[in-house]
Amino acid sequence: MDSLSNMNKAMEYIEEHLTEDIDYSEISKIAHCSEYHFKRMFSFLSGIGLSEYIRRRKLTLAALDLKDKSSRIIDVAAKYGYDSADSFSRAFHSMHGIFPSEARNSNIQLKAYPRMTFQLSIKGVCEMNYRIVKKGPFKIAGLKKRVPICFNGVNPEIAKMTELLTPEIIKKLKALPNVEPTGIISASTNFSERRMEEKGELDHYIGVATSSDETAEFDVLIVEDSTWAVFESIGPFPETLQNVWGRIYSEWF
Repeated sequence: MDSLSNMNKAMEYIEEHLTEDIDYSEISKIAHCSEYHFKRMFSFLSGIGLSEYIRRRKLTLAALDLKDKSSRIIDVAAKYGYDSADSFSRAFHSMHGIFPSEARNSNIQLKAYPRMTFQLSIKGVCEMNYRIVKKGPFKIAGLKKRVPICFNGVNPEIAKMTELLTPEIIKKLKALPNVEPTGIISASTNFSERRMEEKGELDHYIGVATSSDETAEFDVLIVEDSTWAVFESIGPFPETLQNVWGRIYSEWF
């Protein structure tokens, strides 16, 4: 329960500093975890990146401020961290579908993104099967591509990668596996900065696990010996996998 309380204290800090430059390191201190893990937990629990949540909260409050016709648009823009009226106008339009000057009119429909809090919800969630496995080093051999980071839904660039798996390539890959996990597997690594804001890129591999040295024609990811928590995920892709990741971060971290 302490972790839940700390998360909500971090959300309070964000709410109190929406008109300032928000210090992500301070948020992580309040939540008693690293900045990396806070951003990742937030994204998986809320379904939205932390910076995008902050952006939407600022634009929600900005819309309310603009209802006061005595306030200047440039002043509201500066209040919420925008360098110019133009950049504020573009951001405002992207969320509300109208420009700031139109928000002053009556009967104009605006969007409100509410303040977020985290609660413990007990609703008979099914058990999550897992096992702890000690594995020696192995390789993932297959196709590699630098792709944009996308936490929710199908990543279009990864979908394009699967189209490159011709019957000939699949046949060659199936000749390589000699360690678990068997079959065609995927792995993501080498995330760029701002990964938890769904910005930047990562290296994505589609291939097989092997200890073989006959991998010259494929891209290879070296995986060091480690202790693994192995979770079972059965259902439609990618929704089921993303739900499991959400549960891992909410229940294990």
